[in-house]
Amino acid sequence: MSVKPSVAANPAASYDVVVVGAGFAGMYMLHRLRGQGMTARVYEQGSGVGGTWYWNRYPGARCDVESMQYSYSFSEDLQQQWNWSERYAPQPEILQYANHVADRFELRSDIQFDTRVERAVFDETARLWSVSTSDGKVVTAKHVVLATGCLSNARMPDIKGLDRFKGNVYHTGHWPHEAVDFTGQRVGVIGTGSSAIQSVPVIAEQASQLTVFQRTANFSIPARNAPLTDEEREKFRANYPEIRRFAREEARNGIYTELPDRGALDDGDNERRSKYEARWNRGGLTFMSVYNNLALDKAANDTAADFVRAKIAEIVRDPETARLLQPDNHPIGSKRICIDTDYFATFNRPNVTLVDIRSNPIEEITESAVRTAAKDYQVDALVLATGFDAMTGSVAKIDIHGRGGQTLNQKWAAGPRTYLGLMSSGFPNLFIVTGPGSPSVLSNMIVSIEQHVDWIADCMAYMRDHGLETMEAAVDAEDKWVAHVNEVAYTTLYPQANSWYMGANVPGKPRIFMPYIGGVGPYRQICNEVAAKGYEGFVMGQAEQPRKVAAS
Repeated sequence: MSVKPSVAANPAASYDVVVVGAGFAGMYMLHRLRGQGMTARVYEQGSGVGGTWYWNRYPGARCDVESMQYSYSFSEDLQQQWNWSERYAPQPEILQYANHVADRFELRSDIQFDTRVERAVFDETARLWSVSTSDGKVVTAKHVVLATGCLSNARMPDIKGLDRFKGNVYHTGHWPHEAVDFTGQRVGVIGTGSSAIQSVPVIAEQASQLTVFQRTANFSIPARNAPLTDEEREKFRANYPEIRRFAREEARNGIYTELPDRGALDDGDNERRSKYEARWNRGGLTFMSVYNNLALDKAANDTAADFVRAKIAEIVRDPETARLLQPDNHPIGSKRICIDTDYFATFNRPNVTLVDIRSNPIEEITESAVRTAAKDYQVDALVLATGFDAMTGSVAKIDIHGRGGQTLNQKWAAGPRTYLGLMSSGFPNLFIVTGPGSPSVLSNMIVSIEQHVDWIADCMAYMRDHGLETMEAAVDAEDKWVAHVNEVAYTTLYPQANSWYMGANVPGKPRIFMPYIGGVGPYRQICNEVAAKGYEGFVMGQAEQPRKVAAS
């Protein structure tokens, strides 16, 4: 059933494009659309720009990609003039950068803050999207772009009694905007993913007692964060053309680093250990780039995993705590590897306790404690580091209706289905930035965001120039792409982990490998070839021509 837009007669409420989200994807999308003379309105549920960096304000929050690479490349002046202060920028600085971009390119006038997009319905007759927002208004648009972010829908755990806890409860994905001081408090942190690994060392310095509740141990590499010198910044800036080219075309993950020329078992034990040691001392995500088969070969992967487990045993003084902190149920890198500052050393502090909830599950939260089968742990405050409903969670919160009234949630009930991670069949003119089926979270997100936004903007210009009204993924092209994404994933070790890549952290969510693991460079080439062939695999609809009236 098609729904007639209620405000079609009001031209002020009609746009070429509605963009959902004002993070790094939404801001760049708006900038590109303006540049090609298209009208756009961005709706953002937060009170400011920045997306995930607007919401994630927990102690110790910072990016795991080096600042000089986790930045826009579309403006040469911007990348030459902005001064990052540290190797890995902290959250306040990334948010400052996002606000600088919004001001520099005068984006705010087309962004409506504190507004959720609640519903989007495609009118098959008018060939327009009718978009309803939380302020009770409805607008129409030819295109809708979902720039909702991959890690922006915080997942609240379903723990009995959580609602009756008398102390303060914080989620790392929805942290208060004012400072939180844990001085003198007994704090419980539930979860040991990336946000916990970053926040635990900071909270431990304040709290009188910190209890960390761990279900699954995670691999983490030291960040070796440090202030950037003028010389380091200038060297990077001078080499930006090659760094950006390499990230787009050669790097699998969109990060500039040396490419390995051998597998882990091609070196002897001493040489291999020496290379791991050098990367450990350098710090950062490039630890996994020492060898070219760590994601492919279990025996090779074991050499890296054993090295990191040995490092944890060296750092953590209590043997039982060290054992619990050593991951043993997934290959290293098959969950997004974490980087940290003194995470493992924090468990040597006398005020920090690790509780293994895999063998001793949390039964409930009382008014003042976390109750496990063994005992009650008294706490004054709770920090939920329980992650996100990744990649699809923010999209699922919007009631999206495509052709025939089908909802996107109905279509994706058994797992997300897209062509190239950009569109889903049956939903014309609905684009997704870094959606499931694209490299997305397996990459430097800004590299992937810029590539998707450029592709979408170019596609919209192509449609306008060729008089095309609609575009959507062909069913067979989508089926082949979903099969390809999973086929490639299962040539690697990634599916061996119960990770959020698979949706495994959300009870009841279908298990399907969501990101495309084939690499940023090959994926970009596929997208470029599809466009060069007149958007092969997409179905285009011509604008209806007005009928000529025969002369009497």
